[in-house]
Amino acid sequence: MIARYSSPEMQRVWSEENKYQSWLEVEIAICEAMAEIGRIPKADVEAIRQRARFDIDRILELEKTTRHDVMAFVRNAAENVGDEGRWIHFGVTSYDVVDTALALRLRQAIELIISEAKTLSDTIRRRAMEHKRTAMIGRTHGVHAEPITFGFKLAGWHAEMKRNLERLERAKVAISVGKVSGAVGIHGNADPQVEELVCQKLGLQPDPVSTQIVNRDRHAEFMSALAILAGSLERYATELRNLQRTEILETQEAFAKGQTGSSAMPHKRNPWNCETVAGLARVVRGYSLAMFESISTWHERDLTNSSVERIVIPDACLAVDFMLRKFNDILANLNINVERMAQNLALMGQLSFSEHVMLALVSAGLPRERAYELVQRNAAKAWEGGSFLDSLIADPDVREVLSEEALRTCCDIDHHLRNLDAIFDRAFAD
Repeated sequence: MIARYSSPEMQRVWSEENKYQSWLEVEIAICEAMAEIGRIPKADVEAIRQRARFDIDRILELEKTTRHDVMAFVRNAAENVGDEGRWIHFGVTSYDVVDTALALRLRQAIELIISEAKTLSDTIRRRAMEHKRTAMIGRTHGVHAEPITFGFKLAGWHAEMKRNLERLERAKVAISVGKVSGAVGIHGNADPQVEELVCQKLGLQPDPVSTQIVNRDRHAEFMSALAILAGSLERYATELRNLQRTEILETQEAFAKGQTGSSAMPHKRNPWNCETVAGLARVVRGYSLAMFESISTWHERDLTNSSVERIVIPDACLAVDFMLRKFNDILANLNINVERMAQNLALMGQLSFSEHVMLALVSAGLPRERAYELVQRNAAKAWEGGSFLDSLIADPDVREVLSEEALRTCCDIDHHLRNLDAIFDRAFAD
């Protein structure tokens, strides 16, 4: 992922420095576990722990000969230790190290993402409470439907983010596994006890049954959680983009002094930050598909997943981390045009209360189809520019059933929003 869409914290997780550091942690943990079961001398492990280190330039130089990144790393680590370095990578295969170390970095990455997701959830909660009773029109198919509040809209986002956090926590468990099971996973030269000790030292669970690699359904679950979260962020960003349309203008991204909206049109204030979030969601979805394709490998191992993961896992983590930070900033500083919301709500008169009128007619004794017909014919007059409420009051068929006072009560927004407290209690139960 390019630097434009990357935070320094997530860049550090996926840096080459952190990759080799995590490999070294695993190699040392393996040596320590081997010593604990008496397979290698404990004194040699102490030397490895003190002297083992790596140099990225040296690794790259060695890789020109080995054409194998792990062996170049192992040679570099061993040459810094001396004779005791022969125990580094003893009895294990490359992906005992690579996959176990990948779990460490995936855990670091998802913990950053969980932290940012919680921050966004808190911002959503704060703004929802702020606008709990800020009335606005709800829309279906882009057309006025019934009244809601802006806080109600955000309450839905908060409930969705809670589900996203639950998915992220499940994914964290799924990928927090290591393996030290040897070339095909059958522990031919790697004692299961070593695997258990290594994973215990690193705070991981041993993969119950691995091949040469940890099976990629776990990583697909991880990527799926990121893709769903990205989809949620796209949904929120798209909603704010729509509400920022000139004809609607109920929300606006913050616009700083001196900011340029368009190189050609000085008046422009575009929802470009929301558009960035929406665009990156497409990238993350594509990466998740690539990870799903990597679940299948030939027999106990092939390399089809390796090249894919070097791109899609770091990039997806970087993108989602950026999206969370960016959208939190958008929402925290969002300008909410309460007056415009009120104007748009009144744009079609009392037309948005049509269902309430119909239900009142049914409750008063009319068949539902007859009630629907009466309300619809008066709604048609409102579409032509008339007043829905005035039309209802003037309609003798309607007045035969409902009084003017009853009709006015049907168009009372307080009645329509009377269950907000119950909804908020459920949405923010945590």
